[in-house]
This record gives sequence, C-alpha cells and structure tokens, in this order.
Amino acid sequence: MPAAAAPMISSVQKLVLYETRARYFLVGSNPAETKYRVLKIDRTEPKDLVIIDDKHVYTQQEVRELLGRLDLGNRTKIGQKGSSGLSRAVSAFGVVGFVRFLEGYYIVLITKRRKMADIGGHAIYKIEDTNMIYIPNDSVRVTHPDEARYLRIFQNVDLSSNFYFSYSYDLSHSLQYNLTVLRMPLETMRTETTQTRQESFDIFEDEGLSTQGGSGVFGVCSKPYEKYVWNAKLLEAVKNTVHRDWLLYIIHGFCGQSKLLIYGRPIYVTLIARRSSKFAGTRFLKRGSNCEGDVANEVETEQILYDASVMSFSAGSYSSYVQVRGSVPLYWSQDISTMMPKPPITLDQADPFAHVAALHFDQMLQRFGSPIIILNLVKEREKRKHERILSEELVAAVTYLNQFLPPEHAIIYIPWDMAKYTKSKLCNVLDRLNVIAESVVKKTGFFVNRPDSYCSILRPDEKWNELGGYVVSTGRLQTGVLRTNCVDCLDRTNTAQFMVGKCALAYQLYSLGLIDKPNLQFDTDAVRLFEELYEDHGDTLSLQYGGSQLVHRVKTYRKIAPWTQHSKDIMQTLSRYYSNAFSDADRQDSINLFLGVFKPTEGKPHLWELPTDFYLHHRNTLSLSQTRRSYTYWWTTGVLKHLPLPFDEVTCAENRHKLTVKKFHKYDEEIDIHNEFFRPYELSSFDETFCLAMTNSTRDFMPKNVGIDPSPFTVRKPEETGKSVLGNKSNRDETVLQRKTAASAPPPPSEEAVSSSSEDDSGTDKEDEGAVSQRSTPVKVTDPGDNTKITENAVQSTKDVYGVNLSDGPSEDDLSIYTRFVQLGQSQHKQDKSSQQFCSKHHLDRVINLIPISSFSQDNIYEVQPPRVDRKSIEIFHAHIQAGRGNMQPLGKDDFLMYREYIRNRYM
Repeated sequence: MPAAAAPMISSVQKLVLYETRARYFLVGSNPAETKYRVLKIDRTEPKDLVIIDDKHVYTQQEVRELLGRLDLGNRTKIGQKGSSGLSRAVSAFGVVGFVRFLEGYYIVLITKRRKMADIGGHAIYKIEDTNMIYIPNDSVRVTHPDEARYLRIFQNVDLSSNFYFSYSYDLSHSLQYNLTVLRMPLETMRTETTQTRQESFDIFEDEGLSTQGGSGVFGVCSKPYEKYVWNAKLLEAVKNTVHRDWLLYIIHGFCGQSKLLIYGRPIYVTLIARRSSKFAGTRFLKRGSNCEGDVANEVETEQILYDASVMSFSAGSYSSYVQVRGSVPLYWSQDISTMMPKPPITLDQADPFAHVAALHFDQMLQRFGSPIIILNLVKEREKRKHERILSEELVAAVTYLNQFLPPEHAIIYIPWDMAKYTKSKLCNVLDRLNVIAESVVKKTGFFVNRPDSYCSILRPDEKWNELGGYVVSTGRLQTGVLRTNCVDCLDRTNTAQFMVGKCALAYQLYSLGLIDKPNLQFDTDAVRLFEELYEDHGDTLSLQYGGSQLVHRVKTYRKIAPWTQHSKDIMQTLSRYYSNAFSDADRQDSINLFLGVFKPTEGKPHLWELPTDFYLHHRNTLSLSQTRRSYTYWWTTGVLKHLPLPFDEVTCAENRHKLTVKKFHKYDEEIDIHNEFFRPYELSSFDETFCLAMTNSTRDFMPKNVGIDPSPFTVRKPEETGKSVLGNKSNRDETVLQRKTAASAPPPPSEEAVSSSSEDDSGTDKEDEGAVSQRSTPVKVTDPGDNTKITENAVQSTKDVYGVNLSDGPSEDDLSIYTRFVQLGQSQHKQDKSSQQFCSKHHLDRVINLIPISSFSQDNIYEVQPPRVDRKSIEIFHAHIQAGRGNMQPLGKDDFLMYREYIRNRYM
C-alpha cells in the first residue's frame, strides 16, 4: 500500500547566530545545507521583541552573498578588513524560545544535543546544553536591580535534565494519533485525485508533481498538544510571525529505548513519558487539581514497539499502548509547615457536583475515548483517617458523573489497597495486579498498524478473541485509557503501571507475530529488559516530582530484593524528605517562572514576595468566568457522538484545522525520512553512526552459553543471566546516574565512569556527547583474588562453546586426505612455473588426483584464470557503465513495448 502522507521534517536543524551592533541574524539550515532561512532580530529596542522573517528559502550561495554584504556594510570604514562588521556568536541546534523579565528579551538556544531514540527513522534528541543570550545591545539596555535574581531563578530549571525534542516526530502526541492523522489528508483529497486519474491517464505522471493530484506525497504537520509542551509560553511571542520550521516544541519527562533481539530480528522497545506543563510542580506544593481540571504530577506514559528491520511508517509494523498517572482530581492539599513525614490531608473546597473531576475526565474522553478506567491504590483501612479521605471523595465524584453517561461509556472505578496486600504474607501483590492488568488491557485494547496475522486467524487464542479496542481495516486502535493513582503517584503507581505495561507488551508481541501466545513470564530476558526500562522511568519521574529515586521497586513487591535494599530505601526516604522540606519551594518558583505561570511586572510584587502561588494556578480566584458549565451534560459537545473513539482522532473539520498539509514531490527532503536518517550526503563516522548505545537483550541479558536456548522469552535462573536479577541492579543503584530534575544540581557522573572507579562516589561531570546511554552496562571491577576463578573459566569445553561434543580426533582417512592437501600446497609453492608444467602430471598423480568442479580452467590454489564471459553480457555491462556516465543508449521498439506492458499491469 503506497504511503498517502508522511510527517514533515523541519528544515531548520542547524543554526548559526551572527551578530552586528544593531541586529542579530539567525541563519538556519537543513542537515544537507541546501535550504536556508534567515531571521532578523532587532537589538535597538530595549524592551520589545522585533523579529522579521521574510519566509524566503535561500540557497547556500545566496546565504554566503547575503552574509558577505552584511559584513561589508557593517564595517566602521568601507574597505577596512581588520575589523569585521559581522561576527559569529554561537552555533546551535534549535530555538527553545524567547523570555523577558524586567529588562529586554533573551533568546534560549540548544547548543548541545544527544540522540536518545528513534521511531521509524525519526530521531528523538535530549537537550544536553543551552545558551541564553541577551538581545538588546549595551547602548540601549535599561538595567533593573532584580533582573539578575529572576535570571538565576529561571536558569534553575535545568534544561539539560530530561527535556526532549524531535525535528520530525510530534512528541506531544501518541503514536496512534501521529499515524492516524497521516490518513486524514488522503480521505479529504481522495475524490479530487481519483477523478483526475480517471479522466486522463498519463504514464509519465510520476515523473513530476501534478497540480491536480498526481503521485506527490502529502506532508503533514500537526498542531502540538499544549498540555505536554514545556516551551509553549516561550514561543508565544514569535509563534504567529515566523515560519513553523523555527518552532521547536520540547517535552519534559523520560525517554528510553532498548533493543529486543528475537533470533536476530531487532525489535525496539521505547518508553516515552510526557509530564504535563499544567499545574506542574513539586510533591507537597502541588496536590489534587486546579480549577481547570489539570491535576498535579500528571504523566502520560507510552510504550512503543516496532520492528526495526523496516523503517517506514507505511510499510513497517508499529504498536503502542498508553496509560496515565496523576493526582486524585479533587481540591485537596497537605500542609508541610508542620514538619511531619506524612502531613494530614485536607479537602480545601467542597465540590458536590464534581465540577473539577468532570473537567478532568472530559479532557481524557477527548484525548483517549472510552472507557476511562481508574485504578485507585490508596489505603482503604487505616487506624487514623488519612488516605481514605481521598477514596471516599473520589468514589462520590465518579458515581455522580456516571449517572449522566451512557452505561457502555461509564467511568470504571477499581479500588485496591496495595499497601495492605503488600504486608500480607498470604497474598502475592503482583499476581493480583496481573489479574487487574489483564482485565484492563482487554477493555482498552492497544494500537497496532497492521491487521491480524494469518497465523492468529488459523490458531486464534482465547484471550485474543476477548480483546477490546476498535478494529479497523489497517489494524487496531486503543480506545480508553487506564488512569492509575496513589497519594504521590510514585512507587505504588510505577509498579502497577509496569504490570499493566508487561501485560500489554505480551499482546503487542503477539500482534506482530513474534510469540505464539499473548503471555510473558518473569525472569525472561524480555521482561528483565522491560523492567529495567520501567525502573529508569520511575526513578526519573520520582526525582522530578518527589526529589529522590523510587523507594519501592518491582523487586520489592516480588520479595526478591537483597537485604541491602532496605538501607537504601531508608536513605531514599530521607533524601525525599529533605528535598520536600528545604528545596521544593525554590524549585516551584523556578517552574512557575519557566512555564509563564508568573510574569514579572513592574510595580507588582515579585515572585519571591508572594506568600503562595495558589492564585497563579487557579484563575477563577482572580476573575469570574462568564460561562458556567452544565452540572449534568459535563462533557464537551461532540465527544459522546464518536465514543468509544477519541474525539481528537476523528476526521472532522475541527481536527483538520489543527493540521498543516502540503504536497511535495516524493523525493523532497522535507518528507524523505530515508534521506533524513541515513544522510548519504555526509561523511559518516563511527562515533556519530553508533552514538545511540541502547540496552541489548542479547548482549546484556542473554546467558553467555550458546548451548542454552537464545530466545528472550525463555525463563532463566538468576545465575544464568547476563545481568543478575539480584545483585547487579542493586549494585548499580549505588552508582546510578542521578538523572537531573527541573531545578536540580549539576550532573553527577555517568554510570560507566562511576562503576569503573574504586568505590569513589564523588565522580566527575565528564560526559561524552552522544556516546553514553542512560542505561549503559556498568563495568565491573574485579578483585585480584578472583584471578584463579577467571583462569578456570577461561578454558571452556567444546560443549560450552559450540553446543555439541566434538570427538577426540579425526579419523585416519581424514588425516590422510588433509596431509595430501598440505603436501600439494607445499609442492606448488616450491616449484617454479616451468618445472611445474613438467612434473605436475607425474608428481600430482602420486599425491592426489583432483577433478576440477568449478568454471575455472585450472584448479590451483595460487593461480586462477577468470571465467569466460559471453559477448552479450559484456555489451550489457558496457552499456551500464556508459549510463552511469550519462551516455544513454536510445531505446528500441522492444524496450518501449516491455515498459508499456509493465505500466499496464502495474497501474491500470
């Protein structure tokens, strides 16, 4: 099936900022440096941002001439060569945005990046370093005493800690949405195209881009989902004045990718977590929901599975599953001024009509469809009423909202006291979670872009036939989503999400025809790889929101964690408490300033003078809304009509306005992902080609013995694995890369640097750009006392190496033949060519009689003659060489007939 559309690739990926006294010139180009765009930024305005984009695409020669004229025109004296009028300020990879405090504007540029993953050839980068440049020149600068403090607060949000972007893939949307919108332009323009092709068929239509349809490819660029975009406010000043290629949207959260090798077939497992930029903040300072239905610590986690042997979105096999975590959608908070480890939970406002919960679930219905499933993990039975307050209020809100929804689209509420089951010796927490996960995945289904395989139809599985979701001709769509919460949405939530993700992963592998049953066991290479991804994901999100890594992990709930883990849990708890008590307030101020929640204004209180930020996040406290939502019809108009499908993915006029559609030639650089990924115009180097060092199931998890089954779905004992299920992970936790969170300290050392040093936790800040993965395998330093063990293991038996026992020695006949072969080689080497012709007949007859079996005239190990080639083949080869030089031979009558026959069979 030919691709109807392709994602548009930004043509601004390399930037150079040039400086004159009155202007900044930002020159952006594509990677091939064939297309250029220029932004002119005025430096004479002290407080206003004046940017001019002529929207013209320059060639390399035109840009050189333009810069040459600018350089010549800005010199102090005409013809003077000593002082340049145009100087190069900085090189960059993208524009984060523009920000102003009390003086003039700053521009924030990405100066260093690292490739973290790729999805179908679309690269995902992590920001490694940024540069903040003040735009007005010194002659017009109006200084303010508080400017430096605002700048310091803004820079406390460390952009090098878990901020991600892509030039061609929309990270703010799910894979299901990104692949669904690629079909929308085809459906809207199919009538016009088919009519044109039926009226007049031209066999040379593919050679160019026809204005009435033709074979051009639709380039699609979707409007980002602003909830998960963290620099939306920074780009607001220029969004409507510059070309869309200048706008680079970044997300905050986590991105990790691992390679699952199934008998050599590469399957990439990618985990992307998107943190919401609405009502964002730290643990105790942001709880519950704001007045618009945005909840604290809301994170959308998506696991993407695809076959890396086929890169195209249209021809490849892709699957994804999405789940959400977030605080309980009520007005509630915790007072940390009491300095208690567990401050009491208080409900701040009465909400008898569940107004806030209705706004929150309305957003979810629009984005995910139905059913919305709530997995509530807070405690149900307590001596003193604490977490149970939230459960009671949430049950009341869901019950109220469900009475107005159709029964088939009702919100499903699953309460489960995970802490109670953990303390019980009779119950297995993960077994119970597995049952919940199976029921959830069966209700929501998952996304896959290919129809069911023939083997699944021949041998259908019982669980597969019960699967929910929405089946279309091109595959399956996920309808609805699981929303998991505990009080903090950290430890318990991460384990529950891992179990649901593990269940969904089994269905995804089954849908791609990689396993025979949709079921995965613990202690397999695939699940260990997936568990490591989820633990890195949980640690990163926990650092960003709670100030420490996870306290309880999957191994804790499996009750196989080592005894040293308990002391580490205590240290993580103390680290979390310290962060919440002493550093969270400063981090919250930085996030409020970065996201534009607070805007410094002359004559009004400063950010550090505010007693609380409650009024900044709850707009209804500052102004009354003119429109009041209905208490019974609490959903957005049109949402129920399309359920269970999400309204955002339905083909309608409202959603089409969110898309930018442009028609390109099929080999245009702006839609050619093959050209973007392989970059044939660049000189490739190993460091850049293999910069993405991801975890590999074969290298890092599979046993080193070949005699053992190499399948990643085989259950293994702990001592058989490449990474020990107990020791290696716990050792790694001591030296884990402390992934930096927003407003965190400078980066600690990488895992490899720390684990290769001798128990020195101080480390350095050295990180090679793009060379070290976040999940690279630690280097184990061995003791000198272990030399005897190493020597013993160095010599392995043939059974261990080859998987079979070899015999003690070759037979006498085999030895005789081998000896004669050696004598033949020696005799040929000693004799010269003249003597060889004389004695070859007599000597070789005594050694061995060889019968030529190849097309060569002589069967000689030192001299051969090339085989004879017929005249027709030589003519074809010469014609091929001439065609490469541009000398084409005229086509004969037979060639035209053959080509017309091909066109008739292919297209008509």
